[in-house]
Amino acid sequence: MEPETTDLAATTRPHPPAQIPGLTSAEARGRLAAEGPNDLPKPDRRSTLRIVRETLSEPMLALLLAAGGIYLAIGSATEGGILIAFAALSVTMTLVQEIRTERVLEALRDLASPRAVVVRDGARVRIAGREVVRGDALVVGAGDRVAADAIVVRARDLRADESLLTGESLPVAKRENDGDVDIGTIRPGGDGLCVVFAGSLIVAGEGICKVVATGARSEIGRIGASLARVESEPPRLRTQTKRAVAIFATISICVSLAAFVMYGRVGGDWLDAGLTAIAIGMSMLPEEFPVVLTVFMAMGAWRLSLARVLTRKAASIETLGSATILCADKTGTLTWNRMRAVELYLPGSAVWRRDAGGEAAQAFDELIDTLVRACPTDSSDPMDRAIGELRKTAPGTAVRLYGLQPDLLALTQAWASGDGGYVVAAKGAPEAIAGLCRMDGPAFAALELQLAQMAEQGLRVLGVARATWTSEPLPDSPSEFPFRFAGLIGFADPLREGVREAIAECHDAGIAVTMITGDHPATALAVARAADLRAPEAIVGADLDRMDDTRIASAARAGCVFARIMPEQKLRIVKALKADGQIVAMTGDGVNDAPALAAAHIGVAMGGRGTDVAREASAIVLLDDDFGSIVKAIRLGRRIHDNLLKAIAFIVAVHVPIAGLALLPPLLGAPPVLGPIHVAILEMVIDPVCSLCFEAEPEEANVMDRPPSDPDAPLFSFRLMAWSFAQGVVGLLVVSGVYAGGLWLDMPAAELRALAFATLVAVALSLVFANRSFSPSIRVALARPNPALPPILAFVVVALGLGLSVPAMARLFGFGSLHVDDLALVLASGLAVFLAVQTAKAISTRAGGKFSA
Repeated sequence: MEPETTDLAATTRPHPPAQIPGLTSAEARGRLAAEGPNDLPKPDRRSTLRIVRETLSEPMLALLLAAGGIYLAIGSATEGGILIAFAALSVTMTLVQEIRTERVLEALRDLASPRAVVVRDGARVRIAGREVVRGDALVVGAGDRVAADAIVVRARDLRADESLLTGESLPVAKRENDGDVDIGTIRPGGDGLCVVFAGSLIVAGEGICKVVATGARSEIGRIGASLARVESEPPRLRTQTKRAVAIFATISICVSLAAFVMYGRVGGDWLDAGLTAIAIGMSMLPEEFPVVLTVFMAMGAWRLSLARVLTRKAASIETLGSATILCADKTGTLTWNRMRAVELYLPGSAVWRRDAGGEAAQAFDELIDTLVRACPTDSSDPMDRAIGELRKTAPGTAVRLYGLQPDLLALTQAWASGDGGYVVAAKGAPEAIAGLCRMDGPAFAALELQLAQMAEQGLRVLGVARATWTSEPLPDSPSEFPFRFAGLIGFADPLREGVREAIAECHDAGIAVTMITGDHPATALAVARAADLRAPEAIVGADLDRMDDTRIASAARAGCVFARIMPEQKLRIVKALKADGQIVAMTGDGVNDAPALAAAHIGVAMGGRGTDVAREASAIVLLDDDFGSIVKAIRLGRRIHDNLLKAIAFIVAVHVPIAGLALLPPLLGAPPVLGPIHVAILEMVIDPVCSLCFEAEPEEANVMDRPPSDPDAPLFSFRLMAWSFAQGVVGLLVVSGVYAGGLWLDMPAAELRALAFATLVAVALSLVFANRSFSPSIRVALARPNPALPPILAFVVVALGLGLSVPAMARLFGFGSLHVDDLALVLASGLAVFLAVQTAKAISTRAGGKFSA
């Protein structure tokens, strides 16, 4: 522990808060041992062993290991080694991707445990925040982060910024406790509370407080506990993909077992039957789905990073493209979370507004001078800083500061003037300033009228008064000065640039937008109007508690503003919308937003001014705090959804000829054409590489002019599967025709295998071109720009050429030599499949069908 040398008396105030007895060191050690440190519990982590175990349960991995084991058992070390290497690569990639744990509670612990000054053994000492215990006398001053929830025992002008807990832009005044307080009934937010809360920031004044709750028992601890109970929404795409792979796996296992028994009984070679059955099973299992999905999300995250958007959970990009409602926090998200002077008022109705442009006229000089003189030196209060933007300094020297009092919510400061007298400036609650100025009835009525007009704009208003004093000494109370009313100043938390445009794009894209904030209803409605939100009304937290989830979801969809909302109520709104079938995107930047960010389908946090807690609870982080980046993410998400449909159509279609070629030879009594190693090359190299070209396809023209995709619509719809299967049947007929022709011509087995494999690759490439666009146009399919397509085509052609021409590789795959006429047949086969599929698109389009998302 470090002795604390800073005396609260070293200020412009004449009397610091009196010291109160704290704990002894022995008492503090006892409580620390009994109740634990002022920390939050660590989250559970998935062990590496558990991740490996889950990875090994994947069907394709099990088939690869089984095939590799059989090859090793029969002495084919090369084939077995290649298949096991594929399996090891798959495990490694999964480990790299999956070993990422959430650090939400660690961030909460860092925020809740700053260093703190407490009274121990009658002396002030500075200790680590985690060592603060219940009963400690906690000393706080401007600039301090509060270490624990505590009751204010002594205070002078104490104000705290609780925006991280409540969403309120403005600091709130604290008062001394005048009786017993039940800490469990007091929540953050609003002026006049006698409790300071862990994680809040003291912006003005000083005080001594008695700690009543630490760690998980504090307000920030309750938010952490709520966050720990939130189950993150599993990505829809990954869930649907796993379900589809499971269905295909069940079918492939059944067919493989039947083939194993049939071929084993007929041929008597059970090892060969096992390899054939595994090849059939692998050919029917579309394991590319998870690979392609991972690549699409990773590439989407990279594209977003170019726009200063960090993707923490890549699968959320596509989900954001399907979002039906955006729940936007106000403070720090739609607005800057910093005060700005936006309106000045002089007695007699002279008004200056910042949005009108230009500097305040000379008539406002005295009002601005008075405001500057009423601000304490080096104040960290947001409103004092906003006043400093109007004018930095005033002539003279401040000699005495009269702080806020429970019965006088105004701050007064006296300045020595050059003639031996004093200029006295006061600012504070308009009613308090009216009292200092001894306003008569008509003057007070005019003031109330102006206050009402400014309140409708959601402004925080301070009254300003000025006086001169020529005698000595200065009075003990500011009420003795002969004040005259100098005017009013209105503050607002300004809207971020680009917010209006982003919200307009959301509306055009069929996405509802609702604001959720802990701030005042009038302020929230004013911001909603400025942002062009379609807000019919404001619903406050007390009213929300009386509503059922159906009404809450209906109000949110209608664009209502939710004000004076606590963290658990934000969470309830998100859950109500999810229960209503909405895909929920939630934006926020504060600790109070974290549970809702974690519960939403997509949590979007502000990266610049946001808290660690909000960032760690979110799926997407806007690094430059640009709300408009959300629209970029939505646009990219919709593009990814469209391109995923194209990739899925390709993968399903290409599996039909692969599975057919694995099944057909044994059924005809011919030697197998495809073994496990051929299927592994096709499914783990050729097909995934071809699928990558769909990720780079440009967006459709109407991507942001259509409503979101139906959240209940399956990704693997019957229509998509039927169309994909139809394409695959066309490919299978062509490949089967080539294979049958080779049998009829009595081609050697090695040459026939090479011809059939090359034809399969050509058919796969033709299906890539056929699925690039929903349009039946051959020109669009061939000429549409895609930077990834040329290198992918080159890779596949070169890989096929090496496999056919390099002797070692040809021996590994069992390929014979192909002649020029064979290669011409391969190219013709691919072209035939492409033209057939495009013709089917044209016929369907003319009949009123469509090929789109």
